[in-house]
Amino acid sequence: MQNQSQEQIRARVFISGKVQGVGYRLSTVNEARRWGINGWVRNLLDGRVEAVFEGNKSGVEEMINWCHRGPAAAVVKDVAVEYEEPEGLNHFGYRNSYPAQ
Repeated sequence: MQNQSQEQIRARVFISGKVQGVGYRLSTVNEARRWGINGWVRNLLDGRVEAVFEGNKSGVEEMINWCHRGPAAAVVKDVAVEYEEPEGLNHFGYRNSYPAQ
């Protein structure tokens, strides 16, 4: 049985507030790589940032906690988290912004 902190989880996170144009995506990439988390981040047309974090439970939880603060220029109003089944992502990067609806 895996140690709880090593359990692999996936979280889809939607961050709202002043989170575009403030370096939020770049900071998310840097922070995720620092924690060894896989996934991606993108801007949404409605002004939010969407991110997917995959990795060990403790690292993903650290990323979610970080999202509540973000970079210094951000003003985070809300962070909504949806847990999903991990897909086995193996890096962290950017996705195209403004996905087609």
